[in-house]
Amino acid sequence: MSNNYLVLQTDFGLVDGAVSAMYGVAYTVSPTISIENLTHDIPPYDIWVASYRLYQTVKYWPVGTVFVSVVDPGVGSERQSVVAKTKSGHYIITPDNGSLTHISHYDGLEEVRLIDEVKSRLPHSEESHTFHGRDIYAYNGARMASGEVTFEELGSVTDVDNIQKLEITDSTLDGTIMKGSIDVLDVRFGSLWTSIPSTFMKEIDIEHGNSLQVTIYHDNKKVYQNIMKFAKSFADVNVGEPLVYVNSLVNLGVAVNQDSFSDLYNIGTGDEWKIEIRKAPKIIFD
Repeated sequence: MSNNYLVLQTDFGLVDGAVSAMYGVAYTVSPTISIENLTHDIPPYDIWVASYRLYQTVKYWPVGTVFVSVVDPGVGSERQSVVAKTKSGHYIITPDNGSLTHISHYDGLEEVRLIDEVKSRLPHSEESHTFHGRDIYAYNGARMASGEVTFEELGSVTDVDNIQKLEITDSTLDGTIMKGSIDVLDVRFGSLWTSIPSTFMKEIDIEHGNSLQVTIYHDNKKVYQNIMKFAKSFADVNVGEPLVYVNSLVNLGVAVNQDSFSDLYNIGTGDEWKIEIRKAPKIIFD
């Protein structure tokens, strides 16, 4: 059951009235719901980042919270709209374009329903086909958050395995080599958030203060390699020095103290960006 919270995520930015219109529609449905922002600064059309930000955030909200995520390069096309119930008891309304990838992969989806875009939409919006964030997602998100409709009433069940998913490569521990992908940036600071769980460090007896060899690949081509400290905090290394640390999702991150690792070395994110981390031997790079 929903709990009156509606949390919005888009790639719209705040430079025009798009997000405000979503708020207005939601409050018109119910002036008593509580509307909050996850972010409106997803890079334009970047479904991968939208998916990751949901994974990063949803579990920290009360059970029953309704999320609306609108990063929708296929708006107006044949792509479908869905509402998902996660195994943690949260709800997400979003285009079926891969936005549920990370939550489905790591946390699990209990059930997914298809939203009828003809019947379940803002009244008198039938002629508009390019602002589903307002006309379908914010509208139905508010209806769910306020209790006007239930999850079950909002659409017909579809097989969880049939929804669109982006490719994810699971992290592995290959002997003493930890392998994963660079999933997303800590945007303000340019740090790299990897898919490698910090539990791997314990399995191969790596402790804070150890030196690590970090290698980064883009489309299987080596683009970066260096030795850096496994630090408990950024203050454990000098300004301008790189480090490996444990991020807020308890995965490994790579950063430069008081600079942007991503900008300095032109490192991007997504499944085509791979990273390997191992305890650094006292030898020249192999």
